[in-house]
Amino acid sequence: MANVCSAGLDIGFASLSYAQIGLLGIVQGITELLPISSTAHMRIVPALLGWHDPGSAFSAAMQLAALAAVISYFRRDVSAVTGGSLAAWRRRDFNDPMFRLAVAIILATIPIGIAGLSLSHVLNACGSPLRSLTVIGWSCVGMAILLAISEMVCRHRRSVDQMRLRDALIVGLAQVGALIPGVSRSGSTLTAALFLNFRREEAARFSFLLGLPAIALAGLKELAVLLHAHIPLEAWGVLLFGLLVASVSAFAAIWGLMKFLERFSTWPFIVYRAVLGAFLLVAVAQGWLQ
Repeated sequence: MANVCSAGLDIGFASLSYAQIGLLGIVQGITELLPISSTAHMRIVPALLGWHDPGSAFSAAMQLAALAAVISYFRRDVSAVTGGSLAAWRRRDFNDPMFRLAVAIILATIPIGIAGLSLSHVLNACGSPLRSLTVIGWSCVGMAILLAISEMVCRHRRSVDQMRLRDALIVGLAQVGALIPGVSRSGSTLTAALFLNFRREEAARFSFLLGLPAIALAGLKELAVLLHAHIPLEAWGVLLFGLLVASVSAFAAIWGLMKFLERFSTWPFIVYRAVLGAFLLVAVAQGWLQ
């Protein structure tokens, strides 16, 4: 069995087969973009099946699959923001909506960039306490409660066009919570946007666009860390295979989520998170899961 640590980095995925990585890639791709926490499922599925924890490095690198899916699905938005903001910069038109949105995205990325770098030695360490099933269980329950409150008390009337820099900063600060396994990046940012009274599908769109730099930076940083750690060649093979599978499933997930939120509320996700969190807490307390 492959060593699951390299230079202090958790590389549990190196001990898994292509079939196991394929299944985890599907789970990762789907849960990364749904508000139910991919990190939680990357701990739960292996624990239930008796596999090695693939490690936080695997989860972080897999975010590149989510990046590909978001850029592909929102290609018109990405093109409009990129081209429009550059054109506005050349015109010195700093009130242009696309320029303001680009600034907002950059502003929202700063908090998680600082927090991610500060906590990377804890998040990626072998046997990190933050990846315990108890932490994940409480995170799932806590986010279910917050998302439920946002559904009950907020009006959900605003669109991304009405976004202000203050809104972006609030959602960006909420994104920092995603560093805690079980919280979910899409879950934390979607919840924050709902509290700001954005419509559900607009909150999801806002969440994905604001998350693009953070997803890209986290994924690329993790690839750099893995390169520096000199992991085995076979580990790169399973990692790339997982990325391919996760990219396809992530696109399907984002398509399904956007269609769903156009017609329905987030209550199914709230119930799922609450049940999942309660199950984990009971399972750990009873010794069913380690």
